[in-house]
Amino acid sequence: MKTQRCAWCGDDPLYVQYHDTEWGIPEYNRKALFGKLILDGAQAGLSWITILRKRDNYLKAFDGFDPVKVARYSDRKLEALLKNPGIVRNRLKVESARRNAQTFLRMKNQGINFSEFLWSFVGGEPIQNAWKTMDEMPTTSPEAEAMSKALKKEGFNFVGPTIVYAFMQAVGMVNDHLTTCFRHKECRR
Repeated sequence: MKTQRCAWCGDDPLYVQYHDTEWGIPEYNRKALFGKLILDGAQAGLSWITILRKRDNYLKAFDGFDPVKVARYSDRKLEALLKNPGIVRNRLKVESARRNAQTFLRMKNQGINFSEFLWSFVGGEPIQNAWKTMDEMPTTSPEAEAMSKALKKEGFNFVGPTIVYAFMQAVGMVNDHLTTCFRHKECRR
């Protein structure tokens, strides 16, 4: 019998592996959350598979998404990144990585735990949805809209409600695996 998965991952081996081993698993590590937020911002206007195929290049190009290093990027470093064919070479997205890293560090210096800040929008626990079809699944939520607004207020960019909702799905703040998907019950635990 064929394993039932969410329809969005299709049969691309990279997408299937991502779906089966990462998507929807709660992530609490501040640095990992920061990196995933940058990647979701890079996705804006593109498909996730595009970013997923470039993820290793992003990790290398952006020093493993170390916020301290990214925050210190010079304009010269940003210009070099814009010539890197392994990432999405959009000036606003590349510059936003530095800005977002600086905002992350400012929050940290103010005593704000980035993980706790993000998870507070879902009460610290994953929201357990029970979608039967992809058509039922939303592209945003009140929680994503509130998180987006708060992130923008702090100084982050490329964090609109749709990007934030995709981020929340990816990091397990919402369990949006379809109820027919084998991962739904696993991510519910």
